[in-house]
Amino acid sequence: MRHVYRCPLRWSDMDAYGHVNNAVFIRYLEEARIDFLFRPEKEFKQGSVVARHEIDYKRQLVHRHHPVDVELWVKEIKAASFTIAYEVKDDDLVYVRAVTVVVPFDFEAQRPRRITSEEREFLEEYMDRAEETDEEAVAA
Repeated sequence: MRHVYRCPLRWSDMDAYGHVNNAVFIRYLEEARIDFLFRPEKEFKQGSVVARHEIDYKRQLVHRHHPVDVELWVKEIKAASFTIAYEVKDDDLVYVRAVTVVVPFDFEAQRPRRITSEEREFLEEYMDRAEETDEEAVAA
């Protein structure tokens, strides 16, 4: 299962070349991630921080009045981190592929923490099993 966030484009997202600035895509990923993790029925209540972003820019995205889709899914779950994969796209036209490593964080103690069983259960609903199979085939 994948989570889809319909991300509006803003006039201020454009740079001098008339396309969405590369740094703005990080904000699009953040908006999608927040929409995914902090929904009232599935809130990631204990907190988390971003440890790493990796972004591949595939093609230019120019400003328009309709939103772009940010699809995301969980690529990997470890004891104290998880990886979210994204595609910023229109149907089959992909503008950006990215991954973010997220670390659950105890803000009171100011240190990383383990993923709770409830959080793991939620994240597992969004694991892309087809991607896992592809990676296993490549490794073999």
